[in-house]
Amino acid sequence: MQKILIPVTNHAVLGTTDQANGTYSPELTHALDVFLAAGFDYEIASINGGKAPLYGTDIENDSINDSILSNETFQSRINNTIVVSQINIGDYSAVYYPGGFGLLSDLAENEDFAKLSAQHYEAGGVISAVCHGPAGLLPITLSNGEKLLANKSVTGFTREEEIDFGTINDIPFLLEESLTRTAARFSKVQPWGVFVIEDDRVITGQNPSSAHAVGEAVVKLLTK
Repeated sequence: MQKILIPVTNHAVLGTTDQANGTYSPELTHALDVFLAAGFDYEIASINGGKAPLYGTDIENDSINDSILSNETFQSRINNTIVVSQINIGDYSAVYYPGGFGLLSDLAENEDFAKLSAQHYEAGGVISAVCHGPAGLLPITLSNGEKLLANKSVTGFTREEEIDFGTINDIPFLLEESLTRTAARFSKVQPWGVFVIEDDRVITGQNPSSAHAVGEAVVKLLTK
């Protein structure tokens, strides 16, 4: 059975504010729904291990989010995430970084996950992310000294979407700008539209609406 590694943030607030944050639940649950339907297994990990903060758990009329959140296995895994030092990256077929603002404050500069993801990619694995999740790809450096994204086309949460969401003044950094500076090319569509880019086993989605499509792209790549 193929298994997906899902790194999540330990950072429970938006930047340095007191606004509750963490991983944005639908970006985790909607991709996970696709993985599970394909027969894949998954494990959730974080820098420090233990219970990982989620927000967006009370969204109305989201049956997929509700269903995954009420699953006992999911609850056990999100409340007992694997500490990064205990991960055997060879066990996984893909890495999926869900978004949420929290990871801008930890995974965006964490070398431990970055090294594991670099090993995974160089061994033929798939790296995927959605919304703010691509921030977790920024520190990934390959064995030749180049950044993973140096020759990749990517997308991620945009400046316009930050403005629409009211977070432009509270985020630690603007993801679109960081991706534009790091990646070979940053592309986007109109705010909140579904948009996914696949570039040589690196799959990125622009916003929460793109989580399902990122999950589908990962499954397609792993089953072809």
